[in-house]
Amino acid sequence: MKIRIKGNSLRYRLTRSDVTRFARDGYLEETTDFGPARLTYSLQRTAAGHLSACYENNNITLYMPGRMAQEWISTEKVGFENNEDGIYLLIEKDFKCLDNVAEDQSDNYPNPLAAKNTGDRLA
Repeated sequence: MKIRIKGNSLRYRLTRSDVTRFARDGYLEETTDFGPARLTYSLQRTAAGHLSACYENNNITLYMPGRMAQEWISTEKVGFENNEDGIYLLIEKDFKCLDNVAEDQSDNYPNPLAAKNTGDRLA
């Protein structure tokens, strides 16, 4: 699971195995150590009706409604978004990059634009 924060926007990107674990457990978390401090970011299934987030005790939690999670997990739906209290929230499946990058992308979803770009290069 990746997190991206820019200004008042928060985006989570999940690989295929992340989505599988979230489907099974309803919860997923990652941590980043900053010396003696630790930042935890998590995704949690909730009964609420929309995406929401909170930050407490060095933990950013993105809450995803169960009905939304089920649709996201079981379909080709890429993601969901919500603008709540001045913060833009986005959760999406992580696609393979079209450019060559050094990170391992073997667990990412196939990029739907890959076939189109290959065709463009062949034309």
